[in-house]
Amino acid sequence: MLGDNVRYDGGNHLIKHPIIQRWKQEGRLVTICPEIAGGLPTPRPPAETQCKFPIFITTRDGNDVTPEFLTGAEKALEMARRENVACALMKAKSPSCGNKRIYDGNFTNTLIEGSGVAAAELIRNGIPVFSEKELDDLFAFIEDSEKIPA
Repeated sequence: MLGDNVRYDGGNHLIKHPIIQRWKQEGRLVTICPEIAGGLPTPRPPAETQCKFPIFITTRDGNDVTPEFLTGAEKALEMARRENVACALMKAKSPSCGNKRIYDGNFTNTLIEGSGVAAAELIRNGIPVFSEKELDDLFAFIEDSEKIPA
């Protein structure tokens, strides 16, 4: 969401908020696209979660991309731990990064409650996840965490 062309369609989602831009300039941001880290190309066919337990993710034409999504989630968690991140900002609705709602698996733009694979892995490991739709909550979380003595 910092302007890197990692979306499934080869595009990007740039957040132009001044606080995000300042953090980027200060080197406070750690970036990863779990889908790319898991071995998927850009561009790539859209994928959606077909089943949550056990996790099963396919492209529209039925190709199983679950292993790539799981690998990407593991790499995102490894990076978060290595860099000692306080929280994560991830793309809403993504099958990797969505933190509250994801597409239902029918490729009809229908949303259901749930988290993407990488977001769920971070949350399970105690790392709060915010979407670009929750920037105020993210900023408040960071502000509060910076007030706590180390």
